Amino acid sequence: MGKIFREYSKPNNASSSSTSESSTTSTSITETVNGSHQFKITGYSLSKGLGIGKYIASDTFMVGGYAWAIYFYPDGKSVEDNAAYVSLFIALASEGTDVRALFELTLLDQSGKERHKVHSHFGRTLESGPYTLKYRGSMWGYKRFFKRTLLEQSDYLKGDCLSVHCSVGVVKSHTEGPKIYSIAIPPSNIGQHFGQLLESGKRTDVNFEVNGETFAAHKLVLAARSPVFRAQLYGPMKDQNTQCIKVEDMEAPVFKALLHFIYWDSLPDMEELTGMSSKWASTLMSQHLLAAADRYGLERLRLLCEANLCEDVAINTVATTLALAEQHHCFQLKSVCLKFVAMPENLRGGYSIDSIHIQQIYIVSNNFVITLCFLVWKEKKLFYELCRPIKCSSIGLSD
Repeated sequence: MGKIFREYSKPNNASSSSTSESSTTSTSITETVNGSHQFKITGYSLSKGLGIGKYIASDTFMVGGYAWAIYFYPDGKSVEDNAAYVSLFIALASEGTDVRALFELTLLDQSGKERHKVHSHFGRTLESGPYTLKYRGSMWGYKRFFKRTLLEQSDYLKGDCLSVHCSVGVVKSHTEGPKIYSIAIPPSNIGQHFGQLLESGKRTDVNFEVNGETFAAHKLVLAARSPVFRAQLYGPMKDQNTQCIKVEDMEAPVFKALLHFIYWDSLPDMEELTGMSSKWASTLMSQHLLAAADRYGLERLRLLCEANLCEDVAINTVATTLALAEQHHCFQLKSVCLKFVAMPENLRGGYSIDSIHIQQIYIVSNNFVITLCFLVWKEKKLFYELCRPIKCSSIGLSD
């Protein structure tokens, strides 16, 4: 579609302020309906001598509800131009009155160099506006389109053939008034329906044992949401016992949160899930849930957790969050952590994680290194349990 011009009309506001007023709007939209046609002229040499004002016409083609045709005059359109030039025009070939349009006539270079000869009205829209064709047979084009001697020596003529491309943009206008209806479309509630399915426990066909707790779910829902569950439940290497699957290396609250996202397509209430109101507990849950999302191929969940962790970077969690970002290739989260650590006010000291005091960050010359969490994560030893911190001495660290 072409360029849109809008004009707005407003009601008269001269009525008294004590009188109730109504306000309405309307919009006038003017645009172009565009189309094109390619016209190939073979046997050019045989058309010479056809006569002044005699033309070779293309087939008609439709643009904007009107028929159009390309007219090529090998001996010129009028007496004064026949001696040296060929003429080329686009004509309105159907009934119409005051049809406004934009045009472009292009003689195609057939050498492959794409040095086409272009005469365009589109680029001059703001200068002169669209061209108006008064009636059927009205034309737009050029009497002196190309000097005949130059044309016959050029790459536009190949194998005694010419190729012409024509673009037409018909101007159309209409006015849009206010809508006569107002239908409120509610937001999608498919997540709510699936969530209620999980909460009801009806028709479940698979159980997961996670750290001593059992969770019931629906195979098809899991398979639809997670490629890992799909392979585990229906793939060629699926588990032999799909009635009860044991999940290793994951806390029960984390798996519960994972199921919540799969069915509801949203994060659960972290405080309600952990039973703790501290931001630290919420951060730990987001860390575990990010790892679980990566494990089960839930990209949206992984990004939600990454976004939460970016907002909650703190002195007592930055080390573990940075290690997590490194392990799961969360580049934005890693960048946020490094920028946080590089801030002068965050560089030194022993900091507290609730009752545990751990010296997390060490300064080496003018650079910083974060050592604690990398050692712990690389050895696959967690220095905390979910919401239940353990003493540093249990993993060989002094408090």
